Amino acid sequence: MAHPFHLAINVTDLDAARAFYGGLLGATEGRSTESWVDFDLFGHQLSLHLGTPFATAATAKVGEHFVPMPHFGVVLPLDLWRPLADRLEAAKTDFVIPPSVRFEGEPGEQWTMFFRDPSGNPIEVKGFADMAGVFAA
Repeated sequence: MAHPFHLAINVTDLDAARAFYGGLLGATEGRSTESWVDFDLFGHQLSLHLGTPFATAATAKVGEHFVPMPHFGVVLPLDLWRPLADRLEAAKTDFVIPPSVRFEGEPGEQWTMFFRDPSGNPIEVKGFADMAGVFAA
């Protein structure tokens, strides 16, 4: 990856965010103060600040599902996606969309899962058997 993405969002509890992003998702904690914490989330900089999270609504139809908007996430090779899905399932994560495949047999075939962090921020994690399919038309 040549250029990591930076995203800064609000959370309501930094300790809960640390347990979720660092503990469950496996992100590496970076700098922090009493009001924010940075994480390396699969090579991207995620900055979590104390505040009111953004409002979301399931307004975007993708495949057969309406997904929460706005949302953020990460695209992983399938060999990294599967262990994460297993870890989230073992933790009894309350999925918005459980781990599943969409666009099967089509360009852009992908595994996906949607869930929320402890502050309600929606997250999508996609998995691709062939990363060249990420931008397939």
